[in-house]
Amino acid sequence: MDTWQRRTSQYVVVLVGVMFGYAAVYDAGMSVFEGSPISFLHSLQVVVETFTTTGFGSDAPWTTPEMNVLVILMDLTGVVLIFLALPVLVFPLFEEAISTTVPTAAAADLEDHVVVCTLTPRGETLVDELDSVGVDHLVLEPDRDRAKDRYEQGYDVIHADPESVDGLEAARLPAARCLVADGSDPVNTSTVLTAKEVAEDVRTVSVVDDPSRERYHRLAGADDVLSPRALLGEGLASKVTAGISTELGDAVEVGEDFEIAELPIQRNSDLVGRTIAESGMRERAGVNIVGAWFRGQFESPPSPDATLDNGTVLLVTGREAQLERLKELTMSDVRRFRRGRTVVVGHGEVGTTVSAALSTADVSTTVLDLVDGPGVDMTGDATDPDALSRAEVEDARTVILAIPDDTLTEFAILVVRDLNPDIELIARAEKTENVQKMYRAGADYVLSLATVSGRMLASTILEDEEVMSLDKQVEVLRTHAPGLVGRTLGGADVRARTGCTVVGVDRDGEMITDLGADFRIEEGDELVIAGTDEGANRFMETLG
Repeated sequence: MDTWQRRTSQYVVVLVGVMFGYAAVYDAGMSVFEGSPISFLHSLQVVVETFTTTGFGSDAPWTTPEMNVLVILMDLTGVVLIFLALPVLVFPLFEEAISTTVPTAAAADLEDHVVVCTLTPRGETLVDELDSVGVDHLVLEPDRDRAKDRYEQGYDVIHADPESVDGLEAARLPAARCLVADGSDPVNTSTVLTAKEVAEDVRTVSVVDDPSRERYHRLAGADDVLSPRALLGEGLASKVTAGISTELGDAVEVGEDFEIAELPIQRNSDLVGRTIAESGMRERAGVNIVGAWFRGQFESPPSPDATLDNGTVLLVTGREAQLERLKELTMSDVRRFRRGRTVVVGHGEVGTTVSAALSTADVSTTVLDLVDGPGVDMTGDATDPDALSRAEVEDARTVILAIPDDTLTEFAILVVRDLNPDIELIARAEKTENVQKMYRAGADYVLSLATVSGRMLASTILEDEEVMSLDKQVEVLRTHAPGLVGRTLGGADVRARTGCTVVGVDRDGEMITDLGADFRIEEGDELVIAGTDEGANRFMETLG
C-alpha cells in the first residue's frame, strides 16, 4: 500500500470515528439538556451536515449553554478535518492526476533500436547522432524523477531498472540492435551480465571510467569497451605536442597526401590581428579554409573580413606540405624555439593520460592536484592564485585544465588568465553546452568529454558512417548521401543548408578532392564531410 492510500485509510477511520462519537454525544445532549429526544440517525445527520457544511441549524436554536458549546466544538472540528484533508489527501490526488506518467515498457512494435542504459551528457550526443540517421533509441532510467525529466524533455524513455531482467525485457532488448551501458563501472558490468542473460546475441557496448577495469567489462560479456576519458586526455595533450613542432601531428587523412586539420592560431603569431583576406593564407600556403572557430563559434565558410586572434582555430584542407607551411604561420616566433613547461591541473583519468602523453613527448610538466599521490608534483586548489603561483604558472608556456567540474574550470580559467595573460590555455569540458563559456572566460582551446564520448559511441554503433575525428572540435566523417545523388554541390547548397563542407568524395576507390560547385554526386559515392556535430547531424537528416 503506497503512502497516499495509507493516509486515506487512516483519515477515513478517524473521520468516521469522530462523526459517530459526536452523533452519540449530540443524541444524549438533546435528551438530557434540551429535553427533546431524537433518533440516533437524526443525530448523525446533524453531525454530517455540520462537518460537510451542507446544512446548519435544523435543530436550532439550542436553549442550553451545554448544547451550544457542543455545536461550536462540532463546527470547529469539521473545519479542521476538512482543511486537513486538502493538503494530505486531495492535493496529492490532483497532483498525481495531472502529473506526467512515464512509460514502464517500450512500444510493442519497437525493434532495431539502441537501448541506452541511463542518459549522461555523452548519451545525449549519441542520441542526437542516432536521431540524425533515423535510428530509434530507448533510454532506461531507474530513477523515477530523472525518468520524468527526460520524458518531459522529449526523449524516448521508460522507467525501468537496466540491471534487472524485467527492465531489459520491458525495453524489448531481444529486438534491439545494441545496448549501451553508460553508468558507473560496477553498474555497467551488472547491466551487461543481465543483457547477456536476456538476449545473448545482442551487441553490448560498455563505457569504462577507469581503463584499468576494462578487463572486467569484457569478462562480463561486453562486445565493445570504450574509454573516452583516455582519448580526451590524448587529444588535449596533442595540442601541446603539436605546438612545439612545425610537423603536422594530428591531421585526419582524407585521401592520399590530402588531409584535414585543426590549427589553432597561437598567441604572438604574425596572423593575430589580421583579417583572413589580409593574412594571405591561401596564397602563402595553398590550403583551403573550410571553416574557423572564433571563440567557440564555428563559421563555415568564414568571412574574408573576419579578424584572426589567438583564440581562432582554423579548419583547413590540403596536402601535408601545404598544411605544414600554414602551421608555421600560425605558430609564435617566440614559442617555436622555446618548448617551455606545461602545467597540468587535475590528475584524474584525463590528467593522468595528459601527463603520460607529454612525458612520452619529452615535454616538461608540473602536475597540480587537490590530493597528493603518484605523479602529483604539488597539491593545491585550481582556483587558488597562490597554488597556481607555486606551480609557476606565470612562467609556464601552457596550462591544461583537466578538472572534472565545469564550474571550477571556468573559474580557474579566469584565475590563470589573470596570472599570465600570454599563456596558452587548454581546457576540458564535461558538457558541450559549457564550451562557449570557457572560451569567453579566456581559454584558447576547449574539448568536450561529452562530444568525444558521443562520437566514440556513434562510431562504434552506426555502420553507415565512420567518424574520422573523435578528439577534435569538428566532426569529420565518411557517409553516403542519397539526397545528393544526381545533384551538384553548388546546386544543393550544402554549406548554407547544413553548415558542413564536402572535402572529398570516394568514387570507385579513388578519392577526389578537387571539388568545385559543378561537381555532381553519383550513385555509390562516399562523401567525406566536415563540420560541427550539429552541422553533421543536419547533413544526415536532410541529405543522408
